[in-house]
Order: sequence, then structure tokens, then C-alpha cells
Amino acid sequence: MGPVTGMSITSVPRAILADVGWQSTRSVLIGRSVEFDRLTAVLDTAATGQAGVALVGGDAGIGKTRLITELAERAEAAGFAVLVGQCAELGDALPYLPLADALRSARGELRAALDARPVLGRLLPGGTDPGRESTSGLTQQQLFGSVLGFLSTQPVLLVLEDLHWADQSTRDLLVFLSRMLQTERVCLVGTYRTDDLHRRHPLRRVLAELKRLPSVTSLELAPLDRHEMTDYLAALGGTDAGVMRKVVDRAEGNPFYAQELLDAASEGSSMPDGLAGLLLSRAELLSDPAQRVLGGAAVAGRRADHDLLQQASGLDDLAFEESMREIVSRGLLRPDGEYGYAFRHALLQEVVYNDLLPGERTRMHAEFARLLTAREGAAAELAHHYLAGHDLPGALAASVEAGRRAERLGAPAEAHHHFDRALGLWDRVPDAERLAGIDHVALAARSAAAAADSGDNHRAISQLRRLPPSAEINERLSYYLIDTEDVEGSIAAAYAAVEAAPEGPVLARALATYARSLYWTERHDEVEALARRALETARASGAADAETSALITLAALAALADDIPRAKELLACASAESSGNLAIDLRAMFTYARVQYESGDLAEAATTADRGLRLARESGLNWSTYGTDLRFLRLLIHYVAGEWDLAEKVASGFAVRVGTPPEALLSSFALFVEVARGLPVVEDRLSWLRPFWTDDITIIAMGRGLAAEHALWHGDPEAALEHARAGLDAMLPNDPAVIRLSSTALWALTDLGRAEEADAFLERARVPAAVGPGSVRRGPLGPEGLAWLARAEAEWHRAHGRPAVAAWRGVVEAFDFGFVYEVARSRWRLAEALLAEGDRAAALKEWKLAVEAAESLGARPLGAALVELGRRARFTSAPPTVLTSREQEVLALVAEGLPNREIGERLFIAQKTVSVHVSNILGKLGVSSRTQAAAVAHRDGLL
Repeated sequence: MGPVTGMSITSVPRAILADVGWQSTRSVLIGRSVEFDRLTAVLDTAATGQAGVALVGGDAGIGKTRLITELAERAEAAGFAVLVGQCAELGDALPYLPLADALRSARGELRAALDARPVLGRLLPGGTDPGRESTSGLTQQQLFGSVLGFLSTQPVLLVLEDLHWADQSTRDLLVFLSRMLQTERVCLVGTYRTDDLHRRHPLRRVLAELKRLPSVTSLELAPLDRHEMTDYLAALGGTDAGVMRKVVDRAEGNPFYAQELLDAASEGSSMPDGLAGLLLSRAELLSDPAQRVLGGAAVAGRRADHDLLQQASGLDDLAFEESMREIVSRGLLRPDGEYGYAFRHALLQEVVYNDLLPGERTRMHAEFARLLTAREGAAAELAHHYLAGHDLPGALAASVEAGRRAERLGAPAEAHHHFDRALGLWDRVPDAERLAGIDHVALAARSAAAAADSGDNHRAISQLRRLPPSAEINERLSYYLIDTEDVEGSIAAAYAAVEAAPEGPVLARALATYARSLYWTERHDEVEALARRALETARASGAADAETSALITLAALAALADDIPRAKELLACASAESSGNLAIDLRAMFTYARVQYESGDLAEAATTADRGLRLARESGLNWSTYGTDLRFLRLLIHYVAGEWDLAEKVASGFAVRVGTPPEALLSSFALFVEVARGLPVVEDRLSWLRPFWTDDITIIAMGRGLAAEHALWHGDPEAALEHARAGLDAMLPNDPAVIRLSSTALWALTDLGRAEEADAFLERARVPAAVGPGSVRRGPLGPEGLAWLARAEAEWHRAHGRPAVAAWRGVVEAFDFGFVYEVARSRWRLAEALLAEGDRAAALKEWKLAVEAAESLGARPLGAALVELGRRARFTSAPPTVLTSREQEVLALVAEGLPNREIGERLFIAQKTVSVHVSNILGKLGVSSRTQAAAVAHRDGLL
């Protein structure tokens, strides 16, 4: 066959493939049925709408890819789109390489979803302009959110292979997806080599974290036993029992090693000791030109482009084609679509590369660097080849550019890696500033910013402290120190920044950061003057981001002083136009909506929150800090306004199986509606939140407070009081959340009949109403805060055995700014108080209003309490309760004291189904606990 001309990169390998008659042959899956069943279980569960993750580890050649290939075929047959991406051994240089690799194969609906997300399109060849360089952390949030949305399009099997070579951003994405994928029809599979995971390998920490998640299935492939190995060799075509026995003895249960040994024996070759020697023996049979081409392919990496490989080899078309035929026919390389060629196994590439002489490797890397430079190849790959080719000037320039590109792609860890490598080369390269296009201090500051964006504030701080203390450096240092809770260090750095900054944007930002560092300290009184000066400076210099930040700070101060109209005016200005910084814009909208919500303007708050959510959605920042804040605020607005179906829908999107404080915080908000509706998920959610009731004050306040209410609804005031005490002891005395938790504690005391502690809890509730941060005397609380304080006062009266009708009327009126549920709960207590004073008619009126609200909300525990009150007061004769036959069966077993698990086993139904039946029974009987249900059942003859 003559030279192939006029063919695309992909058609040349296919022509060679046809010419040599090379074809992929694959044995049946042997010895992996248990592992395959576990993987298919994850896939099948994903098909039902419960996402799952599988981690598959094992030594090189043990059969990980073979197993995943079988899973991919099963997934395709089940209607899944299959996306497969591979990591490469380039020193963590290429961010999101396996994701980009996987996205290339997106077709149909998935391709449309990809095209609709430009931040993902940037990862592909010819992708859109990456945009600005200085927002790598925010861009990463956009990218992660976009991946999550992309995967929710249709059922997807996403496979990320060779995670032991993954860059940090890919590892961070893996953790994010493993935690955030909940109800999507997605099966995420990652493979890694166990023999490559040394003690300090960064993947070890990730694996340990992920294996604790219930959604993660972890497999480690063990060597095949002798019988399995014999069956495997027979499936490959082995017939000589003596040869097969020798192969089994040598291969030690490794299928890839066994296949190579069998092939060598079939070709009449000896069987060298060790897999590396065996693989090299096959390569050594090649002609000199073919060996040169194979060495070039090994330097290129696991995959090699046809044209690039030919140019690097220095061979003409005919000689190169003959060499490729030879290599492909021996099964060393295989044609691989648009890439050109790929090694049949990663081990082959490693063995061939390691066999090259140092000089050969250096020359080949230098040649690839030259060729890729002419092609304007990926900067990270260029940096890798320049460094391996000992071209330090080229490596420095390419590393800086690779850092810039990593920033734009949303890979801050890789940006820091590249910038840091350039800094390490700086003193060894003449005229480094010209080559880098940036001075040393600016590059170091940029490296520090990338480290902070990747979550490594300590490294960022360490880097900044080694630089000359300019205003810009000190401002950033102060900003990062706040997040590490080094308040004194932050204040000192911010002060130094203000003192050194000239008039202009730098001074505006320094003033804003100084104000931020002082806000929660005893020097709180200085904040307003600093914020005003920051606002004036920002407006004079056109620093829109600093202007918006200053407006937000001034608004927070106004709200704290109860000047709500002023706060709203400032926030309306802050959120009117874009500041050029999406994070600040979302912060402004969240703060505006929060102030509106806290002042009782629910309709206005809903409009502003929806506006912020729309911006977060359109910019791919649903999962950014303020994107998630807006979502929980929207849940609270729905909850307060009585839109509980919508609130529950939002809550269902908050993960139950949480593993980090931000996830636990979001999950805690879901408890508001779930506890109030008495949903079965509450127990599961609380069990996942308990480990986080030690550090984060907000999680403690919400989690403990709502766990206390849940306990009270289920007749356990002792547990409720324990939760309330623990929560209050962890909180600052002037935290407004103390008021609600104190009122819950007073409710528990009344149920326990213990009034002696009531005065102390009431005093705790009163403190936040008067004392703000620093030396500030807090202005009047917002409507909700005042309502909870009124509730605490009324509960205090109740704890002392006084009906206090006037107090409870005041609570009803206080919550009547739009808080539907709390008005109903307060009417319940008011009805009790009126009955105690003998005003039956007024009590009946309040009771009916409360019942109507509870029914419209689906507030089962409150509804049950109202039914019980109605029975005691004889407001109504309840109609006979109608239970289904299954519910009667469940009730009978509940009355025997059996837990849900045993009930499920007795009736051959799922435990979750039992939970649903129990909830329905409680609602129909108008009770709040299983004990009460059993008592009613015995009393009313339902058993």
C-alpha cells in the first residue's frame, strides 16, 4: 500500500488499522461477578433517581478498565449516555483533563446541554473565550454548578479513569459531585491504582473522605485465583496446559500480565522475569525506526497525535506509516479516534518511557516543546515538555501562561501550581520579567490569590508575608487573615494598607477591608466612619466593587440601628447595577432580601431573592456561597408566608447525607418545614447533622433548636430541654437566635412541670434585644425578633402556671406580619389560656382559626395537638378514624412496641414505606407520637 495522503488525523490511524487487520478482542468477564454486581447495583439505583458513586481501585493491569467497559455496555443498553475521561501523568499540570476528555463524546441532548453552558465549553478544543483572569475561585464555582446541571439532563454514566494522576481541581470536582449528586440519574465511577498511592499521595485523603459517604461504593480488585486465571487464559485462546500453568505461576493473578505472557509464549518468545521486562521484550522486536516512533509516543503521553508524532520522529510519510503498521500489529499502540494513537495499556507507556536514555528523553521533550509552540498548544503541556527538556526560559514563560489559563478555566489550585513553579525558576532565568510579562511581586501576589481561591489561605498568607508590604499586599493579607480568624493580624494588616494606600481604588478597597475586620470586635463603633470614607473614595475613583461593598456595610449598620428605611435605600442602590464582580452582586441581593425579610416585607423579599436566584442561575453560580444563601432565604420566605409545598420542594434539594459544614448549614434550613410537617425524613436528617453540633454556631442554633421542637412534638420534653441548653451554651449571649431557643426551652420546662429555671431562660431571651456587637446598644428588633421575644414572655407565664391571655394575644398579633404558622401555633396556646379563664366561646374561635391554618399548611404535629385540645375541650366530636387495612396492620405492630425495621420484616415491606404508614396513622389519629397512637387505638377499639 502506498503513502496515505489527504486524510484527516483520525482517518490515517483507521487506514492503518484496516491495513494490518488489527481488531480489538475481548474475553468474557471472569472472576469479577461479585464486583460487577455491586457496580450494576449502583447503576440500577441511579436509573431510579438516586445518584451513586463507585470507586474502583486495584493494581496496574488487574482489570479495572475491563470491568468498567462491561459496565459501560450495560449502561448504554439501559439508556444511559456514557462519558469516559482519563487522567494523564503530567504532574498535575492540565486542569480538568478527564472532564474535558469525557465532554468530547457528548451527543444529542447532552451536547445541547453542553453548548448551553459556556463555562464547560471552555474546556474543549476551540472553546469560547475564557474571559477574565482574576476570578478563578468564582469561575470554579460556576464550572462545578454547570457540571451538576449538565449531568442532570439525562441518565449519565460518567467514568473518570486513573484518578491517581488527577489534578487537584479534578479531585475537588469529584468530591463536589459525590456530595451534591442526590436525585439525578447519574452513576459516577472513578478508577485508581492502589500500587501508586504512596503514604502522602493527595488522592488518599480524598478517598478516605468519600468512602465515608453512604452514596459511595468502594471496590478493590484482588488478583484472580488459579482457577479464574486458567479460565481467563482459556478464554484468550490458550490450549497448552503446560504453558498455561507456567503463565498462572508467573502472573500472580494479574490478567494483563497473564495476557502478555501468553502472547509471548504463543509467539515462541521466552518469558522474561517481571512485567516491565516482558513488555520491553515486545518493543525490542520492532525495527529501529519503529522503536524511535514508539519512544516518541511514550514522551507524548498515553495518547499521541498522528501528525505531531510523525514530525517528532523525523520520518517521511512512507517510513512513518510502515513503522506505525509494525507497532499497531504488535498491539503496542492502537488507533484512537481524533487523538491518533493510544498505548494499549498505561503500563506500556510507562515502561517504554522509563527505558529511554536520559539524553533521548531530554531531546524528545525539547522537540515536542518546539512543535507544540508552533501549534500554539496547551500551555500546561508546553511547560511540562520545556521543563523536561531543560529549557528553563521556555518553562518559565509557559508556566506563567498556564497559570493564567488555569485561572480562566476555574482551576485555582493548578493556577497556583504553575505560578509557583515559575517563581521557583525566576532567579535561574535571565530577563525573567520580560519572559513572564509580569514582575515578581505581582506574580507572587497572583499565586497567593490562586492559593486562597483553592481554599489554602494559610499558603496564601505565607506567600504574602514574604513580599514587600505594599498597600495592595497588606489589604489582601488582611482579607485572608479574617478567614483564618486571626483578628488582630487582620486589623494590623488592614491599618497598614490604609496608611500606605494612595487616593484611589486601592485605598477604597483597603478601607472596606479595614471596616470588615473591625465589624465584630470591640472597635465596632469605628466601622461606620471607615465605611463612609470607603464609599466616598470608591465613588471618586470609579471602584464599583468597593462602592458596593461599602454600601452593604453601611446598610448592615443601619439595620442594626433599626433604621430599616435607610438600610433598604442603601441596598437598593447597591443591587441596582452590576459592580463587575458577581460575588459582590449576589451578596448585595442576598443582604437586601434578608433585610426585607427580617423587617417583615415578605413580598418584597421574595421579589429580591428571586432576582438574585435568577442571576445565580444565569451565571452558573447556584452553588456559590451567596447562591446557596439565596436558596435557603427563599425557603424561609416560603415557610413564613405559608407556602409550604414550595418550601418543602426547595428543602428536598438540600442534601440529607451531609459531610461538610456548608452542606450541614444548608440541610439545617430544611428542618424548619420538615419538623413542622412531621415528615419522616427529619430523623435521618438530624442523624447526619449531629456531628456538626460542635463547631458552627448557626448549625448548632438551628439544628439543636429544631431538634428540640421535634422532640416536643413527639412527647419528649427532657430531650428537648437538653437540646435547648446545649444550643444556648454554644451561642453568644447577644445572638438574636437565642430568643427563639429560649422560648423553646420554656415550652419544655412547662411540659416537665419545672418552673424553677424559667426566670433564667427569660433573662437569656431578653439580652439580644438590647445588646449588639461591640459596644452597640441594639435598636428595636425586627418584627420576627419582637414576636419571638413576646413568645418567650408568654411561655414564661405558662411555665409559672398563669394563663396570661393578654400575653398570648400579644404573641398572635406580633406574628401577624405574615408568619402564618407561628400565628396558628400562638392561637393554639391562646385557646388553651382562654379555656383556663373560662372564655369558651373565644377559645373556640381561636381554635378553629388554628385548625384551619394547620390543615392548609399540612402541619401534622400542630394539627394533632389541636385535635387533642379539641377533644379535651369538647369542641367537636371527632368522626371515626378511617384507616386502610395496611395501616391497621402497621398500627397493631406499633401498639406492640415494634420499631419500623421489625414491622417491615413482619409485613415484607420497606422500612421507608413503614415510615410513611406511621406518619399517615399519626395524622389520621391526631396524635404526635407512637405511644399516643397506641393509646388512642386501644381506647377507640381500633386494634
